[in-house]
Amino acid sequence: MQNRTFKNSDVARERLGKPLATASRTGQNPYLEIKDVSKIYPTKNGPFTVLDGVNLNVYQGEFICVIGHSGCGKSTLLNMVSGFNFPSSGQVLLEGKPITKPGPDRMVVFQNYALLPWRTAFENIYLAVNAVYPNKPEAEKRAIVRDNLAMVGLGDAMDKKPTQMSGGMRQRVSIARALSIRPKVLILDEPFGALDAITKEELQEELLKIWGDNRCTVLMITHDIDEALFLADKLVMMTNGPHAKIGEVMEIPFDRPRDRVRIMEDPEYYKLRNYALDFLFNRFAHDDVG
Repeated sequence: MQNRTFKNSDVARERLGKPLATASRTGQNPYLEIKDVSKIYPTKNGPFTVLDGVNLNVYQGEFICVIGHSGCGKSTLLNMVSGFNFPSSGQVLLEGKPITKPGPDRMVVFQNYALLPWRTAFENIYLAVNAVYPNKPEAEKRAIVRDNLAMVGLGDAMDKKPTQMSGGMRQRVSIARALSIRPKVLILDEPFGALDAITKEELQEELLKIWGDNRCTVLMITHDIDEALFLADKLVMMTNGPHAKIGEVMEIPFDRPRDRVRIMEDPEYYKLRNYALDFLFNRFAHDDVG
């Protein structure tokens, strides 16, 4: 199945009644390119193909959400961008150069926070800043840490250890740590999946504000269609695995800055939501999904 952009789909035009914004940027080269990427793992029963011919162009400063059923290779794909995994064939390019290893230009925020429990919030972030900027003056490194904690609303919690913080606070520390070294690409692997609904919405708002201020390129895995429609410029919808690929790319037309209440009152929102649900649960449903 060839990748399709949602705006060019006949079904999309019929459902939405109008085309969405253009998928490419005239005269601009992709910032991140995923080109004909496949990932095959050897097993005792023979080769197992997780991803099969994935193609995606991401432009600088875009916020991209990736959605799909469990086992469709979402995390595998983003691990290739982060440099923790590598294609069996094809290439992943950042600014035209192949990604061959992890690096501080690509930072990952995990669902489980990945904080050192014996370190304070300040110390967890300082470790990252010191590793990337070892030659900066001590005062400057400490100022970077304080500024990033303040940015996520934790200036008064810098001396707390993870066990003394709520899940939302720990995730804020994780985001502040990732952004403290000014990555080119921020990779989010279901960062809000373990949080309660209220905290989740608060952090979505916070993330959008931070992204708006810094405008780094974001790739985010989510299982939450509403979250993707609120946050993303584009929603990348994966087909089922094995042999998963990108089925369609839905462009989100809502203006920024975004207001959750106003978006959810827009009839377009529910057309987009229903289209994504139809893609996931009808056209690409698991056998056990009714």
